[in-house]
Amino acid sequence: MKLVPTALAEVVEIQPTRHGDERGWFSEIFRSDVLADAGLDTDFVQDNESFSATSGTLRGIHYQLPPHAQVKLVRVIRGAVLDVAVDLRRESPTFGDHVAVILTADSGNQLLVPAGFGHAFLTLERDTQVGYKVSAPYDPERERSVRWDDPALGIDWPLAGDIPVLSARDAVAPLLADQPDLFDPPTGQESSS
Repeated sequence: MKLVPTALAEVVEIQPTRHGDERGWFSEIFRSDVLADAGLDTDFVQDNESFSATSGTLRGIHYQLPPHAQVKLVRVIRGAVLDVAVDLRRESPTFGDHVAVILTADSGNQLLVPAGFGHAFLTLERDTQVGYKVSAPYDPERERSVRWDDPALGIDWPLAGDIPVLSARDAVAPLLADQPDLFDPPTGQESSS
């Protein structure tokens, strides 16, 4: 298992090793000891899975506030996505910056998105299935979202001018500047400025 740094130090791409022969391949997709040895010790408590029938389906930018802020370990089971993590820690020097990584079932790569970051993905193929581990259970009272096309974020979604397929909630998510509930990096608690 190889850990690959990204432009935002806290977000890590993970490339599990595949051992192949004439039958196919075998891979350890999660090793808590490997992550802990790299200082990424997280107790995952829930596994989630989504299926998107069409290419161009965009889910996010979602996050949960403390005490249910989530670390996410995201991988593609079938298809491909552009996976995006946005720094939402209001006092962070990289506040509002993002990392975008293409995750595919063929490559088996994963993205570790820390608490304090928003997460989104855009499907690049039809019939895409995404699985991810989270470190806190889903809490609808603590769930928030930021608008996917916020110009302040500058995310280059590969949409070729098309509008993505969005949920009703994602279509009306507030801009980052209008979001009252974000993160304060020293304590991990939300800010209300």
